[in-house]
Amino acid sequence: MAETNATATVSASTGVTAGLAAAGKVTAVKDGQVVFCPANTSYELYLKCPSYAGPMHKPVKGTLRVTARKVWTVPSGGNFIAPIFGPPRIIQGRVRAMTARQIVVQAGTLVLVDLPDDDIVYDLATGPIAVGNLVNVTALPGASFDLV
Repeated sequence: MAETNATATVSASTGVTAGLAAAGKVTAVKDGQVVFCPANTSYELYLKCPSYAGPMHKPVKGTLRVTARKVWTVPSGGNFIAPIFGPPRIIQGRVRAMTARQIVVQAGTLVLVDLPDDDIVYDLATGPIAVGNLVNVTALPGASFDLV
């Protein structure tokens, strides 16, 4: 997958900057996991975060990170994360930024997706993965949250 110059806010070494971080509130912390409620949604995402020391029930920005099991380009549909409550398993939305190894998907909130090396996981039926295109990602278990 080719890297694009239109994504100066994503670095291959550091990932997402604050400009592409997810906004919301952390409502619970337990056993190395946080419950993150993205702003302007009814999602309650359960995310790994072994050492969260940020504020509770106050606005925060962070990086939601998943690793893709399968990635499709799709012709139409909405922006969403499934399930609404629990760890994210399916993320669909428009690509906001990308590098050769990661994409940022606007799916109700911004999600950083680490892309696998194996070409078999990609189904590019409606064209290449590119900024502005709609993608559907099935995520591996282990979605995480890092405070920005």
